[in-house]
Amino acid sequence: MNREACISSRRVYNGRIVALRVDEVELPNGRHTVREVLEHPGAVAIVPVDDDGQVVLVRQFRYATGQSLLEIPAGTLTRGEDPIKAAERELREETGLEAERVSLLAEFYPSPGVSTEYMWVFLAQGLRPADGHSEEDEFIEVVRQPLLAVRGLIDSRQIRDAKSIIGLLLATDLLQGRPGASVGRNL
Repeated sequence: MNREACISSRRVYNGRIVALRVDEVELPNGRHTVREVLEHPGAVAIVPVDDDGQVVLVRQFRYATGQSLLEIPAGTLTRGEDPIKAAERELREETGLEAERVSLLAEFYPSPGVSTEYMWVFLAQGLRPADGHSEEDEFIEVVRQPLLAVRGLIDSRQIRDAKSIIGLLLATDLLQGRPGASVGRNL
């Protein structure tokens, strides 16, 4: 396997959530180049589906895009936090719900070319009301849609972020019993 060796590393930014470092690396052919790496503690996303087949989505303004996006609930891990606990926390905070069953749908690197972020996407079922409050800097609208309508929302570009598309398509396949669809594991 071709690997790149770090020659030097310089932290150029330390933020509340992310840090940015610039590394000089040696390539497999001996040449040197620079890699910019966004260090991220990881994130979780949840596809909450109620007993009536409604998926619980959230609409919130995303400053980086300059738009309000319709998404599945999600959030950043605190350093060292268990992903399942983070998913349960985010579900409560963003939707005011908790789940009887939480199952892993997928885990992946959203942007491996520039970021260390690793994401876990869960399916939440057996939903019931719970105490939950959005964080002070979050203004969230909860939106319920039939799970069977999500493909149309994706096709019409009403849902455009990767984690939501991945989670919703996997959950739809799984819950409709499509061949080959499976859940990662119960946590």
